Amino acid sequence: MLAVTNLTKTYGDFIAVNNISFEVQKGEIFGFLGPNGAGKTSTINMMIGLARPSAGEILINGIDVTKQTKKAQSIMGIVADESNLYNEMDGFDNLCFCAALYGMEKSEREIKARHLLEEFKLKDAGKRPFKAYSKGMKRKLTIAAALIHSPQILFLDEPTTGIDVESSRQIRKMIVALKEQGTTVFLTTHYIEEAERICNRIAFIAKGQIVASGTSSELMDSVSHSYAIRFVTSKSAENLTAELKNNFKGSKVAVQGDNTLIMESEDRISLLPVMDFLHDKGIDVYEAKELRPSLEDVFVKLTGIESSQLKRDEKKGGRK
Repeated sequence: MLAVTNLTKTYGDFIAVNNISFEVQKGEIFGFLGPNGAGKTSTINMMIGLARPSAGEILINGIDVTKQTKKAQSIMGIVADESNLYNEMDGFDNLCFCAALYGMEKSEREIKARHLLEEFKLKDAGKRPFKAYSKGMKRKLTIAAALIHSPQILFLDEPTTGIDVESSRQIRKMIVALKEQGTTVFLTTHYIEEAERICNRIAFIAKGQIVASGTSSELMDSVSHSYAIRFVTSKSAENLTAELKNNFKGSKVAVQGDNTLIMESEDRISLLPVMDFLHDKGIDVYEAKELRPSLEDVFVKLTGIESSQLKRDEKKGGRK
């Protein structure tokens, strides 16, 4: 559905997007993850035809966005991080107006507007002016407006930034439902948990360059070169760490808290021998769980950007 090749955007001497390439398959949710200033918005603006690339090519369903911008935009739905709807209009009229811009007949656009208000649980607010909506309601109506013409691909720029938890949850459910209906979704975000939860594939962008892409599992496997198991035990095994290392060669052993033991090794650790060893020492194992790096761990390792910076971006909800 989307093919980006050697895409570059410069502003004078500043390189905002530096020779990036990626593809998005039909019917998937593709997450574009990075901190503020990473190049996310510059990339999405080029893809939707609002900014001209300094170099490179963007194809949407085979249409060259730079050469055939209007044709490409006709199959896009676009949700910017700030709403472009009209404050004085109510929800129904905003949707009908957006539909008219796409050339939909009056009867068709009114039917579709009512359907979307119902689907997005905004029916009761349909006759209220847009300026009276909450932030979450505004974001939902903005997404509904982007879907009024049944686009093949939906671009969402930070769809849950600055809104309440319940509205964020509802929007994530809507995004997944759209994917299940066959809509391709391109999602920019700096919320790692959001990307991990709903995206089929994710690309990490930092300083204008894509540093890694793939499914969450592929990204986690790419930096996971060791195995670790956490044991919750009946009593502390702190005095056994040296003996554990000696009996299980190549293992790193650490005690966390009173009754938690972490064993790490380059090779996969067999549970039964460790449990038998501890049992012989009078220690029962209540729980054994393999530990894997989180997507946040992967992001920090691949980009060198601390997760605390993303947390600050979440609170600011600023431009990218």
